[in-house]
Amino acid sequence: MYPTVYIASAAIILTGVLWYQNSATDQLDQSEYRATDMPGKKMNDQPAVEVNRAMENFVMPVVSEDDAVIQMGFYNNDSDPAEQEAALVFYDNTYHPNTGLDIAEKDGKEFDVIASLSGTVKNVMEDAVLGNVIEIEHDKGIVTQYQSVKDYEIQVGDEVEQGQVIAKSGTSLINEKAGNHVHFEIRKDNVPVDPHEYFNKPLSALQEANVTEEKASSGADAGKSEDDTPADEGSDGTAPSEDSMKDVTPAEDKPAEDGSEKDSSTNAGTTSNS
Repeated sequence: MYPTVYIASAAIILTGVLWYQNSATDQLDQSEYRATDMPGKKMNDQPAVEVNRAMENFVMPVVSEDDAVIQMGFYNNDSDPAEQEAALVFYDNTYHPNTGLDIAEKDGKEFDVIASLSGTVKNVMEDAVLGNVIEIEHDKGIVTQYQSVKDYEIQVGDEVEQGQVIAKSGTSLINEKAGNHVHFEIRKDNVPVDPHEYFNKPLSALQEANVTEEKASSGADAGKSEDDTPADEGSDGTAPSEDSMKDVTPAEDKPAEDGSEKDSSTNAGTTSNS
């Protein structure tokens, strides 16, 4: 009888000790342990820098926005005619719609060009007409483009951070009037958008935007007048039939009203402008 009482008492005491220890451990887990203290548990596979990039806003590609001036704005199909005319680039006897912003310093001196947003260098190209080109990809299909730059040391594949100096401003043949500047573009699926609409806005704003190729193609025809329609096209843009062209005399074969022949160089220039 006595051994049985001893064993039962020992079992009760041991059970109480184990219960007390477990209670203390639970309280310690709740008060001192954090989720990140749990061994073997991965809270996030992405590095912290990726989270920061998602929260970045597009900024002007200059160190000081207060010292910057827009030499030429973006050609917008919905703006008034005066603004559209001011956003046309005249090069090689042809008007081209400006697909970005031409940014310069107020004093006209060269300046540091910085990355508008963190990303990966997609393309670095030397171009005499555009003044060299750098493309930085920020998301699939979304890139920022920097033209008219020089003294760059970055290469394709480099990771750049927002605000990092990537080049110096320079000049270009396509827009000599802008002087020392940087031509800045934001593109989605190779369609340029107005950078002014996305400054101080996150990348998600452009990801959600509905950008279509039609908008870009209509801008590509900017600066053309009705007289610029090619001779082999009708007013609706379709090629005329062979029958309709039988009685048409080429312009260079028609005598002028005063009996003199037209200068062939004039016709050549008209064709070039078309």
